[in-house]
Amino acid sequence: MTAPYDPSDREKVVAKLPTSLRKELKVRAAELDRDIQDAVTEGVEAWLKAKPLPEVDTKGGSSFSTYLPGGLYGKLKQTSKRRGLSYNQGVAQAIRLWLDSNPSPRPKPPRVTGARRIIFGNQKGGVGKTSVAAGTAQALAESGHRTLLIDFDPQGHLTMQLGHKMLDIDSPSLAKHMLGEAKGELRDLLVPIKGGDFEDHLWLLPSCKDAFLLDAKLATSRFVRVKETALEKALEELEQEFDFIVVDCPPSLGYSMDTAVYYCRTREGEDEKTSGIVIIVQAEDSSADAYDMLDEQIQDLVDDLDIVIAQLGFVVNLYDARKGYVATSSLEEWRKLGEPPVIAVVPELKDQREAVRVKQPLLVHAPYGEQSETMRTVARRISA
Repeated sequence: MTAPYDPSDREKVVAKLPTSLRKELKVRAAELDRDIQDAVTEGVEAWLKAKPLPEVDTKGGSSFSTYLPGGLYGKLKQTSKRRGLSYNQGVAQAIRLWLDSNPSPRPKPPRVTGARRIIFGNQKGGVGKTSVAAGTAQALAESGHRTLLIDFDPQGHLTMQLGHKMLDIDSPSLAKHMLGEAKGELRDLLVPIKGGDFEDHLWLLPSCKDAFLLDAKLATSRFVRVKETALEKALEELEQEFDFIVVDCPPSLGYSMDTAVYYCRTREGEDEKTSGIVIIVQAEDSSADAYDMLDEQIQDLVDDLDIVIAQLGFVVNLYDARKGYVATSSLEEWRKLGEPPVIAVVPELKDQREAVRVKQPLLVHAPYGEQSETMRTVARRISA
């Protein structure tokens, strides 16, 4: 039987929903590896066939938007009116029905190894590594994971994009903790990231200008006997406090990048791909050249230290098919690699640029935009 609407022709839906319902939907969709728009579509389809349902408390609602097939959206409005319900109540009941019909999977046993460690990197600057790391961390936190986002790039773009100041060069910092030069605890430097449905689940460890000196100091430090372990030792005290630690790495081939790559290795007793590296590229040749250098660096560490580094996948950032053959053929080449896979393609849109301009997290500035949805896809795929 043919559906009375075209699933490919979607229409934007905006409703007022309470924060608790929005959060529950996002968490459950992430747990079940479903797109939010597909979850809401299923809920509306079931709601149209269901008998009248209990009223959902929608007091204090704020804006929620997604996309429904055009014909289905019309049916939702008509049925709400016929049942004597407000449109917002109809949407809320449909979402509540989907949640009740799709229970949370059983929680996994707790990991004794602590936080999962995900680093974002490539040796080419300007590919949008920082924006994807930040967006993915926001999506992980939004789905209920306690997440620490670390600005490990001495340029400090991540810190400043989120509206915070870099640590002063004379202040305690991650670099100083790595070198044994800091007093106090590293957790004292963490800053909560406010706003959105990830609030109370996301923290930032800001960058410091002294990170420019880290490579040179690691080379001569007597405090760190094995240079590659410096980042891990500094972060050890925080690992039991978080579900995920996300590191925005510098575009570097030096010691600092070695420490980050070593940090995301597969530890003894961990399942494959519990932790690892996500490689940010664009659909052009220079990204491929930079990845070749990164891959060589990874393989050198694997061989020298007898470790396993999981390459979790490529994120092709700022993709625009209108750029023609160079973009489309480059994307196809990334996909042909097969392993690591392309886990997401982020479209080139204004949302991220605007978020940076106003110094807001992407999932606060444009929470239901296409780029935000893609960040949720990345988060789901690396947390599965």
